[in-house]
Amino acid sequence: MIRINEELEFPIEDTLFVFALDSEAGKVFNDKNKLITGIGKVNAAMELTKEIYRKRPKLIVNLGSAGSQGFHKGDVVCCTQFIQRDMDVRGLGFSLYETPLSGIPPVLEYGLQYNGLPQGICGSGDSFEMNHFETVYNIVDMEAYPLALIAMKEDIPFLCLKYISDDAGSDAADDWTVQVHLASEAFKTILFS
Repeated sequence: MIRINEELEFPIEDTLFVFALDSEAGKVFNDKNKLITGIGKVNAAMELTKEIYRKRPKLIVNLGSAGSQGFHKGDVVCCTQFIQRDMDVRGLGFSLYETPLSGIPPVLEYGLQYNGLPQGICGSGDSFEMNHFETVYNIVDMEAYPLALIAMKEDIPFLCLKYISDDAGSDAADDWTVQVHLASEAFKTILFS
């Protein structure tokens, strides 16, 4: 069982663990329902949608690496708010991060809060951010937003845990390469101990 808090737990066999890369999952999740989507919002959306229709999970858990200037390398942060950081249609009168005519606010609020972990706001976009300056979101990744959106639309509980691998600054690429392999062990400690 995966215990989210005092009142909420889900069977592991009914949980789908979603990663962008196999290197984020390591060997820890080889015997679990694991989905590797590939990098980016389109790949994440396409692969999760196909998997939901193949075998509808009772819980979707997005685990992966992320950058942050507000948290430290090695921290695991629970994200319950999501921003599509590369959505900018202000030229047509929409708010920054708002998807036009979708009815979804610029900050999507969907996800379970995992007991004992700090909370973050995840900005997803199709770029590896190395000069992060935005203050609306404090976590940077490339897949969480569409995963949260699809889980919400499909009415499936969603848990998003991000392992901070870099500071989304000038050394982000070097830091990520070293840190990404440590993510699966951190997730194992939190979810299966």
